[in-house]
Amino acid sequence: MQIIKHPPREIWASLLTRPVFDNTSLFDTVQKVLDDVRLHGDAAIKKYTLQFDKVESDIIEVTKEEILEAEKQISAHLKQAIEMARRNIWKFHSEQQHELPEIQTSPGVYCWQKAIAIEKVGLYIPGGTAPLFSTVLMLGIPAQIAECKEVVLCTPPDKSGKVHPAVLYAAKIAGVHRIFKIGGTQAIAAMAYGTETVPKVYKIFGPGNQYVTAAKQIVSLRDVAIDMPAGPSEVEVLADKSANPVFIAADLLSQAEHGVDSQSILVTVDEALIEPVLEQIEIQLEQLPRKELARKALENSKIILLKTLDEAVALTNEYAPEHLIISTQYYMGVAANIVNAGSVFLGNYTPESAGDYASGTNHTLPTNGYAKAYSGVNLDSFVRKVTFQQITKEGLTNLSNAIILMAENEELQAHSNAVKVRLDEEVPVETRESSHRR
Repeated sequence: MQIIKHPPREIWASLLTRPVFDNTSLFDTVQKVLDDVRLHGDAAIKKYTLQFDKVESDIIEVTKEEILEAEKQISAHLKQAIEMARRNIWKFHSEQQHELPEIQTSPGVYCWQKAIAIEKVGLYIPGGTAPLFSTVLMLGIPAQIAECKEVVLCTPPDKSGKVHPAVLYAAKIAGVHRIFKIGGTQAIAAMAYGTETVPKVYKIFGPGNQYVTAAKQIVSLRDVAIDMPAGPSEVEVLADKSANPVFIAADLLSQAEHGVDSQSILVTVDEALIEPVLEQIEIQLEQLPRKELARKALENSKIILLKTLDEAVALTNEYAPEHLIISTQYYMGVAANIVNAGSVFLGNYTPESAGDYASGTNHTLPTNGYAKAYSGVNLDSFVRKVTFQQITKEGLTNLSNAIILMAENEELQAHSNAVKVRLDEEVPVETRESSHRR
């Protein structure tokens, strides 16, 4: 890891640069795959599955028999762990169901807001180096709570043409309706455009490699909504002398093992903490099966020493980490000043991995500094907020002067007329109908 001591503010921006690949160079390649799938549907899907995944199959949808067989392969202990995670994720996200009650903004003018589920959503679950069945729960459960009518999932098959049994089991308990053995750009294309087999969806969720990220960016321009811009995963640990070096090293490594382009950053105000953390990283690194991946990720990672916690907070808000672990003596006070982060973990006994799996919060979070403008996935990600209004004749009379003056000053006479004709016409007064919440 690089060690930077007391960097001046003018170099913070360059210091906090992520090891992000410019995926715009992939756009031409990705666009060709997208166009091919849009034009040729299932035939193109099968062609690219053979080309990229080395799997030849006429059946791209997972069958009920495959799901039942997968369930038998999951140990009872893993099922119990998944159930605990499911229960906590459900509880946390179900508490996010809030609607704006009906109010009178002025006499006779009634307004309210209703949350309506996005009818068709697509979930992308990468294959890659690890079966991310936890992400199935993080995306499928909020979709289930929101009552999305059609939830489809795409994930690449392994060399034998199968999907990891834990992914299938998680999809079943998360309420996913249909599962397809499709990976990469072709999966994004299938959900964005629809094929003979795969339904078109209205919004696509989920992480992926650089090709998947580029594909999501392209299709989001005009064809389908996406959850958020995505990049390699990252963590920042903000620590003082009260922090435990063993815990810090474990947290930095838990992020680094995601992949070579992940980034782990330690920001500290205690210089004496640096050497023990580095020693612990070396000790723990040797015990990891994915140590080579983690070691490469650490090359992109940094330890930054600052003079005060105020400076540390300012640098953190500039970095806007996906995951932020605050290991300081007065962590609640520090957390109160954090404004840019995807998800925050407080105290010595709150590791990032808790949020990744089982505490209940969502682990699909904004990366690459997008936490300055984006939220992580939550229940609102799966719904639209539709506003309603009902106005009595008295209410329209009260608003009429303001509407007419504003419309005519914007030179929109038809807008003005839409009010005038209602006030001029003698029609029976409507009976006021209340909304379903009154």
